[in-house]
Amino acid sequence: MTADAGVTADVASRLTDFVAALRAHGVRVGTGETVDAARAVEALGLADRELLREGLAATLLHTTGQRQVFDPVFDLYFPHGVGGPEGEAADRDDLRDRLAAALTANDSAWMGRLAIEAVDGFGGYGSSPASDGWSSYQTLDRIRPQTLLARVRAEVRAQSGESGFADRLLDDEIRRRIEVFRALVAAEARRRVAERRGRDEIARRAVAPTADRVDFLYAGKDRLAELRRTVQPIARKLATRLAARRRRAARGSIDLRRTLRGSLSTGGVPMRPVLRRRRPVRPELVLLCDVSGSVSGFSDFTMLLVQALHDQFSKLRVFAFVNRIDEVTGLLEHGVADSEGLGARIRSEATLTGWHGSSDYGVALGEFAERYGDAVGPRTTVFVLGDARTNLSDPNLAAVRQIAGRARRVYWLNPEPRPQWGTGDSAAPAYAELVEMHECRTARQLGALIARLLPV
Repeated sequence: MTADAGVTADVASRLTDFVAALRAHGVRVGTGETVDAARAVEALGLADRELLREGLAATLLHTTGQRQVFDPVFDLYFPHGVGGPEGEAADRDDLRDRLAAALTANDSAWMGRLAIEAVDGFGGYGSSPASDGWSSYQTLDRIRPQTLLARVRAEVRAQSGESGFADRLLDDEIRRRIEVFRALVAAEARRRVAERRGRDEIARRAVAPTADRVDFLYAGKDRLAELRRTVQPIARKLATRLAARRRRAARGSIDLRRTLRGSLSTGGVPMRPVLRRRRPVRPELVLLCDVSGSVSGFSDFTMLLVQALHDQFSKLRVFAFVNRIDEVTGLLEHGVADSEGLGARIRSEATLTGWHGSSDYGVALGEFAERYGDAVGPRTTVFVLGDARTNLSDPNLAAVRQIAGRARRVYWLNPEPRPQWGTGDSAAPAYAELVEMHECRTARQLGALIARLLPV
């Protein structure tokens, strides 16, 4: 094998590993996209790393949201270098001086070199001189680039000859440059760790998942806001699937008795199928949503998603509860435009708590059965959203039986991992004996469940 053939084989192997890492994070990459990516590598070469990055992104990605996974994985499989820089140990004050100059000049290449130097000099941890690992947090904690804002602002003003003009815009721009440097430091630390522990493991563990794979219970405000922005695209996909299911259902199933009777005159050849025609009716849907604590992010997202699908139902009613229950259908209709403020509006305008603020499924479900029992009928599908944690109070299984007896179907979507059902104050196993309960921890799982469970 020639040297060129060996290099080609190494690049091909790295590209296929890179694609596999993207697939593991939920980025759908087919064989055709992989072939296109290989052609892009052949056409663009490896000399210009940023040009290669954009070429592979153009051939492999389908949405802009996938860049947050693509970029860190690309940095692992196509790093800007191997090992660390050679030379003397970095001086902290000198490095900060040069970083301030790079931020003032907005020189991303210079910032990249300084990020390598910073991780090499201040990011290593462990007992050996070569260091057992690398930490971006430790690096940034020692360099503290955020404290350079005032200094960089003064230098930018001195160079431009302006003062006091658009201070807020200038500060925002400097903060953006500092965030670029922080991202470069994080990428360099990941690259160093990947060299020591293997790219595949770091790609699996150290790269943040896409928004639709983030666990509802552990998503921060930023990820929840990102999730809310995905409601409309997910709703469009689900509406298309539900419409297709409804068209298939409208064709009807084969009426075997009438088909056999009609084929007697021809001896069964030919046999013309006779369909049992059905006239599908848009179903009614009722949501019962626990909006307490960490479960609220899951409930808010599901309410917004179902509201976006309201055309698929003949009637939609939404109820929210903590230990009291109240209808919030009207609030939801007006809150879709302001999705981030929906939860706050529900908590401020609906009656959700009584004499205490802890969740109580037994009281809330009993109140629903008593006050809003007429909302459930033989055409109604009920979805209960919550973790089924009753704070050791009575789960009121009789109320659940009453609701299930009136409804066409009752499904319970639980955002907790299945192994945690029944632990502590969880009444999930008791409720699961009465209604069909499903684990629903991410937006991806939620979309799949709604597409499968919603009646046509």
